[in-house]
Amino acid sequence: MDSGLENIVAAETVLSDVDGQAGRLIVRGWPVETLAADKPYEAVLGLLWDGFFPELGNDAEIQAQLGRARAAAFALVGTFPMESGVVEALRTGWSLLNDSEAFDDAIAFPAAAAVFTAAAVRHGQGLPPIAPDPALSQAQDLLRMMRGTPASDAEARALDAYLATVSDHGLNASTFAARVIASTRAGLGSAVLGGISALKGPLHGGAPGPVLDMVDDIGTPDAAERWIDAALARGERLMGFGHRVYRVRDPRADALKAAVSKLPGTAGRIAFAEHIETVVLQRLARKYPTRRLETNVEFYTAVLLEALDIPREAFTAIFATGRVLGWIAHASEQIGEKRIVRPKSVYRGPVPEYA
Repeated sequence: MDSGLENIVAAETVLSDVDGQAGRLIVRGWPVETLAADKPYEAVLGLLWDGFFPELGNDAEIQAQLGRARAAAFALVGTFPMESGVVEALRTGWSLLNDSEAFDDAIAFPAAAAVFTAAAVRHGQGLPPIAPDPALSQAQDLLRMMRGTPASDAEARALDAYLATVSDHGLNASTFAARVIASTRAGLGSAVLGGISALKGPLHGGAPGPVLDMVDDIGTPDAAERWIDAALARGERLMGFGHRVYRVRDPRADALKAAVSKLPGTAGRIAFAEHIETVVLQRLARKYPTRRLETNVEFYTAVLLEALDIPREAFTAIFATGRVLGWIAHASEQIGEKRIVRPKSVYRGPVPEYA
């Protein structure tokens, strides 16, 4: 028995490979660093969904398809509550979309993620929603709808880099949940809702916000060693470090560090983050000499999303905007298996006596 399923192979996939020992992530044959550096959201969607939907076109056609789907999703804004939080609003909005295995319904989910996330952020700020511009790319339009001002090319490129790095990552908890649901033929929408419900758990998709809380609490470079030593003495977890799979540095961390470094005005914040990272890694190596606890994707995710003026309460929904591409790809792959997921359990309860 393996209660965490680390050593259980539950699927064969063409979508991604996570090599935790070597610190490599391959998505459909591409190193994640290359995706982050070169591929916009539309290209990553096409890469992950290729072979599952014959309606897929080239990158320009996918951009147009997403644009039309964002316009359709905007008609739903105002028909569901947004008071409970951004990720809860996204989950509720997604529940209103058609739940089938068709391409037109599948592409509605990533498109609506941008619309609903932006609208929920503005609702929390007491501002009206902004209608999408179907002519823009997904990253450009998401930032424009959220902030009310056009995104620069550098900002859109940075968001594309982030969305690419989190688009797929093996059988993580949310992706496995999506595959289990898809195996019942409940529909791609049901699989997506299962995915986001798993993602919102603090042990899965909720770390970037606390990373910034830690950075803000430290305040200045001079305070880093004292703050980190005190946190470790209290037995606190340092957010942005350590990973369930990677035993070396998470390859997505450097991809995102490179992406945020291209944004104007970020040099000081990056330097501060690098100083904190150096101190944390030194202290962790000293405290846990037999364990490798390295920087994970969340650390520089926090720095990048902050640089894009995305509020912390929206971080998990932005994560979902990237990961939904992987959820739908995995769900489609699982549907092709034509087999429901049904593992065994070991009963440890009382046994009645039979006559």
